[in-house]
Amino acid sequence: MIGAALHSIPVFRKWCVENWGSTSCPNPHILSTMAKIDKPKPGSFCWIELSTTDQNAAKRFYSSLFGWEINDLPMGPEDFYTIFKLQGGDVSAACTMRPEQRSQGVPPHWMIYIAVDSADATATRAAQVGGKVLAPAFDVMDVGRMAVLQDPTGAMFSVWQAGRHVGFTVAGVDGTLCWADLSTPDQARAGKFYTDLFGWKVSVDTDDDPPSGYLHIQNGEDFIGGIPPGAHRDPHTPPHWLPYFQTSNCDAAAAKAKQLGAKFYLEPMTMENVGRFGILADPQGAVFAIFQPMPRK
Repeated sequence: MIGAALHSIPVFRKWCVENWGSTSCPNPHILSTMAKIDKPKPGSFCWIELSTTDQNAAKRFYSSLFGWEINDLPMGPEDFYTIFKLQGGDVSAACTMRPEQRSQGVPPHWMIYIAVDSADATATRAAQVGGKVLAPAFDVMDVGRMAVLQDPTGAMFSVWQAGRHVGFTVAGVDGTLCWADLSTPDQARAGKFYTDLFGWKVSVDTDDDPPSGYLHIQNGEDFIGGIPPGAHRDPHTPPHWLPYFQTSNCDAAAAKAKQLGAKFYLEPMTMENVGRFGILADPQGAVFAIFQPMPRK
C-alpha cells in the first residue's frame, strides 16, 4: 500500500508559487458539472480507497467535509468496508489498516485505482516494463479483480478490472476525485513506465514561460493528472500519488477541515487561470488535496 507523504513544504511552496501561477495543473479541463459514469475508460482513475487507523473517525471527518453518505458493508465480526456516496453514486471507500501494516510503520493513506480490462495482463505487463507486482491479481468476490503494483521509482497503486463494481459512478461535483499528482524522483522513468503500461501520453506544458518542468498525464483525450519535477521534492519522501478532491469553495472547505482537526501542509493558494488549492492531512494523517477549479469562460 502506498504511504501518503508530502514534498518538503518550503521547497514545494516555492515551486508552486513560481510554476503553478500559470496554466500548469491541476487540470484546467476538470469537469464543472456532474457526470454519471457507467463504466470507466481503461487507463483512467476509477476508484480511491482510504486505509486508516480509525475508520469511524474518518467517516465523521469526510462525511462532514464533503457531505459523503456512508454505506458500511460487514466484512467480519468486527470489520467493515465503508463505501462513501454522493447523490446516489459511489465516490470512494475506507477500511481499517491491518496490524501488520501499522507494525511496519505504514501511515494512513489514500490508494489510487486505475481501470484496466485485465488485472492479470496488466500485472504481467507491469513486471515486464520495470514495475513490481506487490499483490498478484485476485478476485474480490464478484465485485471485480485487482492487483497491487509499484512503479520503478517506488510509487504504489492498484489496478481494477470491473465486475459488479465499476468504481466511481459520479464525478464532476464537490467531493469527487478530480486529479492526481505523482511525486517521484525520476519523471522520465516513471513517465515511460506508465506510458508503456496504460498508453498514457506524458508531455510538457509548452504554454509555460519560463518552463515549469511539470508534466501532464493524458489518458486518451482526458487530462487526468501530472508529474511535478523531481528536483523539487524531498528526497526522504517516499514516491506516492497525491489525490485532489474537487470543491466549489476552497477556503470554506479548508476552514471546515481545520475545524474537524485537519492539518494543513499547504494553505489555500491561487493558480492564475486554473483555480485554488490546498494540501492537508486528515486527523489520522492521510494526505490529500482540495481543488477549486476556475470557472470556465
